[in-house]
Amino acid sequence: MVADANPDRTPGADSDSASAAEHARQAGLALPTLQEWLRGQLGPGEIVEPDFLTGGTQNVLLGFTWNGERLIYRGPPVNKRKNSDTIMLREARVLAALAGSPVPHPEFIAVCEDLDVLGNAFFIMRAVDGFNGVAEVPPHVQSDESWQHAMGLSHARSVAQLGNVDHEAAGLTGFGRPDGWLERQPGRWVGQLESYREFETWEGLDHPGVTQIPAWLEERMPARQHSGILHGDCHAGNVLFRHDAPEVAALVDWELSTLGDPLLDLGHLLASGHGHQLPGAPDKAETVEAYAEVSRWDVTDVDFYHVLACFRFGSILEGSQARASAGLAPESVGERLHARTLSLFDQAMEVMG
Repeated sequence: MVADANPDRTPGADSDSASAAEHARQAGLALPTLQEWLRGQLGPGEIVEPDFLTGGTQNVLLGFTWNGERLIYRGPPVNKRKNSDTIMLREARVLAALAGSPVPHPEFIAVCEDLDVLGNAFFIMRAVDGFNGVAEVPPHVQSDESWQHAMGLSHARSVAQLGNVDHEAAGLTGFGRPDGWLERQPGRWVGQLESYREFETWEGLDHPGVTQIPAWLEERMPARQHSGILHGDCHAGNVLFRHDAPEVAALVDWELSTLGDPLLDLGHLLASGHGHQLPGAPDKAETVEAYAEVSRWDVTDVDFYHVLACFRFGSILEGSQARASAGLAPESVGERLHARTLSLFDQAMEVMG
């Protein structure tokens, strides 16, 4: 989360600082070094009330106060992947590009590309005052379905605002390969599934959608395609909502962002919300209508993007099952995400009719 994950703690408590310092040590994050780098970027100041918001296999998020402002350090996982530093720099670039746009997003502050500073690329952003719509829904929202409904509509409109941004004017030329992007997608995710055969213990994915979904997508490829910024993972868990109004405070976790057809983000909303929403959430028609009210794009082919999003999500999630079969991920995680993959493929087949 970008918001302070533990608002009820006593700010500045010695035990919290000690805990954050120990977590920093384990994560390989040298707070004194980070503090000196920040002084070079922001001027005099010191890290106060450090509080790790996540860690482990996820990106490392450290909240801290600097001259009275709450900021967030975002760095790669403790065990970096080959492309972790590149992902950090891409996230920083897209957040910087969105400055001044109507898209709700964390405010970019500074980025470090020099791996000699902390051993990894990282960036600093301003903390967002908001709650996660999946993991930490406040009681007043849990009991108010009209509030939940308005949250869902705001989410759709925020995603549409992202798709409206002129990526070239925002300085994101070269951020992705938008030309021919949509035509590449069915084959891209067929290839993703095939790549899991490197794990000899993976039994494969026994679902008719493995062949039927990409064939359906190829047959129904929209004649008109669009180019814009794609969040790439805009489900409800990657959005923070305001406490005082049923509106999006910020879209977060931009590590899958690229240039492509922004209508796929609408498909992501529909695919990720299917059976996994708050009871008052808007239905598919209402979500599409809210998106269309703001978007500059024609949503006639929404079912295509819905199906593509299901296929893409499912193909990605099945990787956990493949790795789990080889003992590289917890078996329980593999089984849970495998079930989610089957559900997504079922959903796609339902939309296909």
